[in-house]
Amino acid sequence: MQPIPYLFFPGTCAEAMRFYATAFGSEEPEILAVGTMPPEVRSQMPPMKDETVMHAAVKVGAGWVYASDDMGDGVPAMAGCNVSVAFPTVEEAQRVFAVLAEGGEVRMPLEPTFFAPVFGTLTDRFGTRWMIMADEPEAA
Repeated sequence: MQPIPYLFFPGTCAEAMRFYATAFGSEEPEILAVGTMPPEVRSQMPPMKDETVMHAAVKVGAGWVYASDDMGDGVPAMAGCNVSVAFPTVEEAQRVFAVLAEGGEVRMPLEPTFFAPVFGTLTDRFGTRWMIMADEPEAA
């Protein structure tokens, strides 16, 4: 059993998941749009644009991030939730942190801490909050 974060976006899911695939060096994400649903299933749902994402998945290291476009109205952002990713090297943590920070807001710069060689937090341009760290032991 492994928990998988499931993110919701206000119509930007496909763009966000492609961005995450690039940031994490993953393959193209799996994206299932409403327009691909069988007609008998879609007819039972409220009207939505064909490009609305009903489910998407991107591989992040040995894990996954799932997502969809939020089909509700006015649902607040998940401000109390962060996606935490630990990298095997400081260099990889720095690279991904810099990519995710583009157009976003750095809340805590990626710096050495007492518990990790580097740790930092940010909110990316899609509103997802990230905690990035490296697991690499410090050089002696």
